[in-house]
Amino acid sequence: MKAVINNTFQIDLSKPIDISLPLSNTDANPIAWYIEKPEIKPVKFGDWVGKVSEGSSTNFNNIFFNPHGHGTHTECLGHITKEFYSINQCLKQFFFTAELISIEPESIVDDLIITKFQIVSALGSKIPEAIVIRTLPNGTNKKHKNYSNTNPPYLAEDAAIFIRESGIKHLLIDLPSVDREEDEGRLLAHKAFWNVKNVDNLNTDARLDSTITEMIYVNDEIQDGGYILNIQIASFENDASPSKPVLYRIEY
Repeated sequence: MKAVINNTFQIDLSKPIDISLPLSNTDANPIAWYIEKPEIKPVKFGDWVGKVSEGSSTNFNNIFFNPHGHGTHTECLGHITKEFYSINQCLKQFFFTAELISIEPESIVDDLIITKFQIVSALGSKIPEAIVIRTLPNGTNKKHKNYSNTNPPYLAEDAAIFIRESGIKHLLIDLPSVDREEDEGRLLAHKAFWNVKNVDNLNTDARLDSTITEMIYVNDEIQDGGYILNIQIASFENDASPSKPVLYRIEY
């Protein structure tokens, strides 16, 4: 099923709503997947230091980070396939209709899970090109949290299937992963959303042009509803890139 857009929308480009988390080399940087905080350090050649405050004509930093574990990032199906696929090659359009929904994950056994019923109820009859999921409660600690070993909420496999079958191509969420932190490498929601049936031999109907964006943050004052989404990435030939998703309110 393919999302069809027949409407004309008006947006104000001077009023962007940035839902990304910045990357820094401080303890305030969010972290996932058992790694340390990013490093941003000036280049050193002997006595020369790439820092204006230390006598250089320019600031000239090296940056060491991991896109999956250090903040907002957008990934393609190359994240889970044996064959290499690049987010820079898979993401070719950058503006989409989007629906922002807020969901409080359900407590099931020892986990907090976003269910298919919750997604269906929140979307109703709407079929946007992108879905933006804000989980509740929506504490500001999400902007600085170390998610490692905390078993964060995640998306049920049938919820991911529903999103795929609805024709939604871009999934954004304020969690470090759409899958369970410890899932023995099954990655059920990733595979369901991208329709990847065999990671070693990719099926022809896998969704090469669909993306997952994780570790966003949507402030409470931003209301649920329809937006235009702009996904901005760096041109990395990698399965994922740090990204800046930006929402624009639709003015009918």
